Amino acid sequence: MAQDKKQVEQITDMEVDFAQWYTDVCKKAELIDYSSVKGMFILRPYGYAIWENIQHILDTEFKKTGHENVYLPLLIPESLLQKEKDHVEGFAPECAWVTYGGSDQLEERLCIRPTSETLFCAHYQNIIHSWRDLPKLYNQWCSVLRWEKTSRPFLRHREFLWQEGHTMHATAEEAVAETEQMLNVYADFMEHVLAMPVVKGRKTEKEKFSGAEATYCVECMMHDKKALQGGTSHYFGDGFAKAFDIAFTGKDNQLHHPFQTSWGVSTRMIGGIIMTHGDNNGLVLPPKIAPMQIIIIPVAQHKPGVLEACQRVLEQLTVAGLRVKLDSSDQSPGWKFAEYEMKGVPLRLELGPKDMEKGQCVLVRRDSGEKSFVSLEGIEETAAKLLDAVQDGLFARAKRNLEENTYACATLEEVKEKMAVQGGFAKTMWCGDEACELRMKEEAGVSSRCIPFAQEHLGDTCAICGKPAKHMVYWGVAY
Repeated sequence: MAQDKKQVEQITDMEVDFAQWYTDVCKKAELIDYSSVKGMFILRPYGYAIWENIQHILDTEFKKTGHENVYLPLLIPESLLQKEKDHVEGFAPECAWVTYGGSDQLEERLCIRPTSETLFCAHYQNIIHSWRDLPKLYNQWCSVLRWEKTSRPFLRHREFLWQEGHTMHATAEEAVAETEQMLNVYADFMEHVLAMPVVKGRKTEKEKFSGAEATYCVECMMHDKKALQGGTSHYFGDGFAKAFDIAFTGKDNQLHHPFQTSWGVSTRMIGGIIMTHGDNNGLVLPPKIAPMQIIIIPVAQHKPGVLEACQRVLEQLTVAGLRVKLDSSDQSPGWKFAEYEMKGVPLRLELGPKDMEKGQCVLVRRDSGEKSFVSLEGIEETAAKLLDAVQDGLFARAKRNLEENTYACATLEEVKEKMAVQGGFAKTMWCGDEACELRMKEEAGVSSRCIPFAQEHLGDTCAICGKPAKHMVYWGVAY
């Protein structure tokens, strides 16, 4: 047991150093490793398996809404990137460039894609000619490269995996509806699959995506009370279409520019899962995306019939559609308990000689540590119900964290005081002036997270300057 204890002690307590705890979990749960290039990480099999489950579920949802997957090139000619001024200026500091092909210097620099709006626009210019060609509902699963100065596992990589949807529509109304629809797909996914409650809203002009007319977002609260932007959906209007000369003949036989959207989420969501649900024993995974939903641990596996009984249970649960693993290695049960707690497996099933005599097994919940002695008869139904209970329990706990650490403030001074003690989300009224937004950042150390769709009237005046208020805004410290 000394070895088991030592394994858990290798994780820094989150109350002592949350940042180090997070890094420890990423490493000890075997999600990630460092590569030989600064800021670029290796997704290990367990970490990549989580992404595969996320990808599979989201891809199914995208297809339900009529979207098709495509794949566009990795490299963007500089001249193409320059066509949309605001967009390129926003990404310029993070662009990485290819200047040589083999030993020959290229005539034009090629940008390794930081995002693909310009590539999609060049393609759409070739294929959109008539109103019958619309809408174009495309999505791409790929990696992108942004030359970040600082990096953290999952939260800020130079190269990271994501999906980026890029759509074109005949009318502004259709494009806005698409933007809102995809934001709702993200919100539903985060709440019902990742068990992460969200605040939905619109970014301020200062915080919106480069080149967009409007950016919508889902904001999540982590265990340490900081904010994580979970996903974004952008409405571009017809600005890109005009810059790239994309036009179609409408039903009125006149030329029109289509209206564009883009929307995306990335492996950053895995960081959100860790920081929302993890504890001092390691990772805690929502059952719906856990690579292993149940780990079977034989107790006294050297005794006759134990491994065979475990194998039968494995087969029963697998046939029922659950993701299950049997660990029959020669490590001690205590070591295995600590190992799979670290990996966040939602349910542990223990089965030994005494359990076999009674026709039962032990089920242990990862989220609460609660033990249940249950009959082996009907174990599939029992385990499935318990997995649902774990999923619901994780969401309820995260929802409490969000609600208990979201509060209304009437003044800038009140925001400063509350943030210094509690963190979380401060809600205030705001006049809409960027100068007040900057002052809140400078004096309280918080940025605007979003103008929530669910507006509350907290007063008539801006908390920063006292002028008439236009919106209620969420403020917080963000990753």
